[in-house]
Amino acid sequence: MAIKTEDYIKYLTEKVVHYMDTPVEVRKEQRSLTKSAREPWLVRWFGLVPLSVLLWWNRRRQKKEHPHP
Repeated sequence: MAIKTEDYIKYLTEKVVHYMDTPVEVRKEQRSLTKSAREPWLVRWFGLVPLSVLLWWNRRRQKKEHPHP
């Protein structure tokens, strides 16, 4: 479903006007709250890699303990 150009321009204009109407202090506070709620970059970038290595290692160890006949 495509957005009409006029609707998109209206949406962008509303966003810009809302941004310009909010005081600088409120914008800074919202930005700091968003940053504090976000996970650290190390977890965001490498969060699944340690988990996948752990799963692989456990599966490898289980195969050594219970070899198939």
